[in-house]
Amino acid sequence: MNRGTSLQLLEPDLRRVRANNQSALTGTGTNTYLLGRGEVIVIDPGPDLPSHLENIRAALAPGETICAILVTHCHLDHSALAGPLSALTGAPTYAFGPAHSGRSQGMQALAAAGMPSGAEGFDQQFTPDHRLSDGQTLTLGGVQIEALHTPGHTGCHLSFAHQGRLFSGDHVMGWSTSLISPPDGDMTAYLDSLALLQNRAWTTAYPGHGAPILQPAQRLEALMMHRLARQAALTARLGPRPATIPELARAIYTDLSPQLLPAAERNLLAHLIKLWQDGKVSAAPSPTPTARYTRKL
Repeated sequence: MNRGTSLQLLEPDLRRVRANNQSALTGTGTNTYLLGRGEVIVIDPGPDLPSHLENIRAALAPGETICAILVTHCHLDHSALAGPLSALTGAPTYAFGPAHSGRSQGMQALAAAGMPSGAEGFDQQFTPDHRLSDGQTLTLGGVQIEALHTPGHTGCHLSFAHQGRLFSGDHVMGWSTSLISPPDGDMTAYLDSLALLQNRAWTTAYPGHGAPILQPAQRLEALMMHRLARQAALTARLGPRPATIPELARAIYTDLSPQLLPAAERNLLAHLIKLWQDGKVSAAPSPTPTARYTRKL
């Protein structure tokens, strides 16, 4: 069943095809999951690479077809192949919505004020054939799967639940924390979504990048504690003297690779916007990447 290193059988009804798009933000590459047998659901078709399209096709057993394409969110490394795969197979696409959908009112206001998105590439061309809502259950190819709206990494982010298994996209990963880059990334929404997932008992989490998470409850708790600890460290570092995000990043991320520092600064921006919304931080002139921040005493 392993036709090269990109394909791995994870469970009797679950295969993973890993895209060849390794980077500092994608790790070993984007995971595309094939759920079911006979009529197969594809979760996160991945980047628009001809080799990845061929590997997905080759992962099908003789006589198998793709009946649906589910997308966790509209970043190019997750959704860009949805169109070509749908055109090839005739399978419809399902997602929360197009790029930038699902933003909170606060993030919509920041975007309207001109705040640019971060470095991660949004798939501006993708619009799903079917838009999903939180808690919506689908029966596709004899498989029942539930969509969970888990904004935070992006406003349009979905996770999918199937028989105690969580397909967590970029919201929950084992190898790294998620990039939260306003105005599409929203730290308040991210923490709320983590809490939502903590209310369920999961057997395994299958993330958009990296290896399966075999102890999802512990990983969810660790991610929550990490973000709260980062928020506490940031609050402690702030004082009456105004500080910029680059200054704060150098003080807090003391052992981080320089190539990851821009992503760290976007995460700090997300934390600072949350603290500003909570009334704990002042931003001059307004909460932006170039603002100067002080803690309210």
